[in-house]
Amino acid sequence: MSTTAVAPLTTQDAEVLLAAARRAAEATGVTVSVTVLDAGGHLLAFRRDDQAVLISGETSTRKAYTALQLNAPTADLVEAVKPDGPFHSLPTALDKPLLFIAGGLPVHRDGRLIGAIGVGGGAPEQDHAFATEAVAALA
Repeated sequence: MSTTAVAPLTTQDAEVLLAAARRAAEATGVTVSVTVLDAGGHLLAFRRDDQAVLISGETSTRKAYTALQLNAPTADLVEAVKPDGPFHSLPTALDKPLLFIAGGLPVHRDGRLIGAIGVGGGAPEQDHAFATEAVAALA
């Protein structure tokens, strides 16, 4: 295991992620909420578009939290929590609710988990694409 320090996700990084996700959504005419969390699950940035559905604020935050806690895109976890899936009880097993809908992505730097982004408001595959574009913009 390497002991090399990896720079944490900064507020400047969070603003880059938020802006890139919003640009991607805006280009397709979708209004969204975007949440960026640091490695400890603390809020670094949040924005809800004026016309975004109100619940998108909650879903973007839960998607980011889920991606962070499981270090995986939420899109990759949907099948695992279905009734016959290996993690079917996970959504209700914890105090803080997880959300297994596409749109949450972990954020890595030098191979280490440094935070997560969640996008809500569009169709799940759109939210996933917007989050993916945001993470690519940070690289």
